[in-house]
Amino acid sequence: MTPPVKTISAPQMAVRTAIVLFVFVVAFTSLLAAAHLWTQQAIEAAAAAEKMKLIGEVLPGAVFDNDLLNDSRQLAPSAALGLDEPSTAYLARQAGVASALVFEAVAPDGYSGKIRLLIAVAADGILLGVRVTQHKETPGLGDYIDPRKDKNKERPWIRQFDGLSLASVADSEWRVRKDQGRFDAVAGATVTPRAVIKAVHRALQYVAENRQQLFSSDPRGSQ
Repeated sequence: MTPPVKTISAPQMAVRTAIVLFVFVVAFTSLLAAAHLWTQQAIEAAAAAEKMKLIGEVLPGAVFDNDLLNDSRQLAPSAALGLDEPSTAYLARQAGVASALVFEAVAPDGYSGKIRLLIAVAADGILLGVRVTQHKETPGLGDYIDPRKDKNKERPWIRQFDGLSLASVADSEWRVRKDQGRFDAVAGATVTPRAVIKAVHRALQYVAENRQQLFSSDPRGSQ
């Protein structure tokens, strides 16, 4: 004898459909959340690696042993740094002692606009490195400030700053040779290096004037 076919009422069907949809939504949302978390972590890791790669161009690895990206401090807008917005500086430490500071500065008077810089200064005021991170200078003429575009690969123009300080270079010498200073420049393209030299000089003065706060163990000291 054939057993009777069990029929499902409309309310039961609605409940079953709702349960199926709920399970589907939960599973789909979980997958999306997991994918987002994985992607976000990958993006953050890539960004951190790229940032450390750039910092590595101005800051020798031998001068710090701390987690640099997690030892940061906020700098207030500063005319001396050419910044009209807050910026982030990174404090390098060696065996717990502050050894250097990595920060941004802007030369506002480049030939074609602002020139953004990344600068590393040791705790004793010596320049460890300077790199151009963004500019719009004329290709083939003023863009030699960027070592990637400088034809002199053995001694790029930007490396002239390495090892200098306010103590070793008089204020009057922070100019191109054409202006009776100490820095070389390509003939016909002196506006760009003038802007960079002035910005680096001002950045060193800023560090000297705010040294106690900048190299303080308390990141709130630089506010």
